[in-house]
Amino acid sequence: MSGCCSISCSTSEKHKRHRCPVNGKAYEGVSEKTILHHVKEPWRWQGKQQNYYFCDDPECDVVYFGQDNSIIEKSSLRTIVGVKEKSGAFPICYCFGVSANQAATTPETKAFIVQKTKEHVCECEARNPSGKCCLKDFPKSYYKRRQTTLPFQEYSNDH
Repeated sequence: MSGCCSISCSTSEKHKRHRCPVNGKAYEGVSEKTILHHVKEPWRWQGKQQNYYFCDDPECDVVYFGQDNSIIEKSSLRTIVGVKEKSGAFPICYCFGVSANQAATTPETKAFIVQKTKEHVCECEARNPSGKCCLKDFPKSYYKRRQTTLPFQEYSNDH
């Protein structure tokens, strides 16, 4: 598949993993484009010529950090970062405004998002704070409770 969720747009080839300066865990890279779409007053953010990374630890206030160990915390963002939130009302799909609660209770949301991804309508690199496709984040427990399979099963593991 090509488009925003394809290997060609993936930032993982460009960036290696780096340890968060606060929690010490290693995380994958994220593009400056992604950061610019989420920081408050992006015109004031002074990015450097370095790799940046996305910390998805819910217990850590750091969201982005640089190779030089500079950090950007949740409070510096204008976007709610779903993986950092405890409520089910947090966004899981930033392209289409789907919350984790909606994804868990309305299975057709994933089918819709998979279809729009195939049509290259998504903008995950810019809209999702992680810079990655949201499909891997959809709650699988809902489908297990219903004893059904995930729609478009072939996409559940590659994104």
